[in-house]
Amino acid sequence: MADTDTRRSPLSAAAGRLAAATRASGGALRLAELPFLAQIDLRLDPGGPAAEAAGLALGAPLPLEPCTAVRTGDLAVLWLGPDQWLVVGPPGAQEDLEARLRKAAGEAHVSVTDVSAQRTTLLVSGPRARDLLAHGCSLDLDPRVFPPGGCAQTALARAQVVLVAREEPRAGFWVLVRSSFAGYLADWLLDAATEYV
Repeated sequence: MADTDTRRSPLSAAAGRLAAATRASGGALRLAELPFLAQIDLRLDPGGPAAEAAGLALGAPLPLEPCTAVRTGDLAVLWLGPDQWLVVGPPGAQEDLEARLRKAAGEAHVSVTDVSAQRTTLLVSGPRARDLLAHGCSLDLDPRVFPPGGCAQTALARAQVVLVAREEPRAGFWVLVRSSFAGYLADWLLDAATEYV
């Protein structure tokens, strides 16, 4: 049977322009979309037994320190608020993640919601990534203030995003943006990147 998956990522039309800007930057920047990542919104009492059970189901405790992220295998767990996390995994993992978290919660009062279709993810990396993002973000992105493993809900060029400083060396940033703002934000990044290309 033929593959009938006809999904189109929010930035499929911009892929060529993102790749061209990456090439033109001479290694200063890398801009790309990471489409279809699994994203599960998790809300629960951080002091309750469901929090510990959710951490065990994910392979790492939920981050309790504001504006931090935890990596475990191919998952990232982002702190979004005192009782809210975003679990990000590989494409297609949302059903498994949702089932694992619901099973771990048992009878506890929790909210587990698949929000994978709500956002797409832009990868911004390279030696000038922080400089590029600083053009449109009010956060202090200095690594001493916003270190690898940091995450925050913020505005980038007036678009609401979740910004994640990746922990892997030279991995740069994930910019999780609502699908309806993805084209606008990609255009803004490409325009702001012109001084580096």
